[in-house]
Amino acid sequence: MHKQFNLQLSDLQKLPRRNVNGKRVYETPDGSHYPSVTTITGQMNAKAISEWRARVGANVANQITTQASSRGTSIHKLCEHYILGTMDDVEVMPSNHEMFNAMASHLDETVGTVYGVESFLYSDFLRSAGQVDMVAEYNGTLSIVDFKTAKKKKKEDWIQNYFVQEAAYSFMFEERTGMQVPQLVTIIGVDGESEPQVFIKNTKDRNKYLLQFLSLRDQFDLS
Repeated sequence: MHKQFNLQLSDLQKLPRRNVNGKRVYETPDGSHYPSVTTITGQMNAKAISEWRARVGANVANQITTQASSRGTSIHKLCEHYILGTMDDVEVMPSNHEMFNAMASHLDETVGTVYGVESFLYSDFLRSAGQVDMVAEYNGTLSIVDFKTAKKKKKEDWIQNYFVQEAAYSFMFEERTGMQVPQLVTIIGVDGESEPQVFIKNTKDRNKYLLQFLSLRDQFDLS
């Protein structure tokens, strides 16, 4: 089942990271400390998540969050090993088998040269940092590719934070490597679905989301 991907991984330095008051912070090579991209974009859903937790109760919310986080981490790790050709190092749990197979088949059909997998990125202009799932040619266009998981299909309005996150990563990759990344791709593995859900954004979209990220970054400084 395994495809051998063309790996031309960029030389991107690993960044030390730690949690400060529950927020992830990265240290750049020059000693700057930047909040993570997901910390910044998390402001977009903070109110909705707080309301949801109040509605379902802390115990139920914690259980659902833990299960979703565990599944997401597992699928991310499987996709990483699949792309790098190191599947012999991991075991696919039965509960993740169907979703991972759908993701892997989609990657086989769409992904060309891969320039980054779980790569560390930062931007002095955006004053933030993070770890991108994948930078690769997707249907022939260099793209930020983000892996997500869900129990049911997502509406685009629900996942605007994904696109803002990816836009920041595209800018960071350009700043670090000089390679332009004109496309954002979100691949969502969905329970019970034979194919993942995919959202694609172009350069015009990316610039809109990048401006939104800059606004969120300024809000973060004021919080």
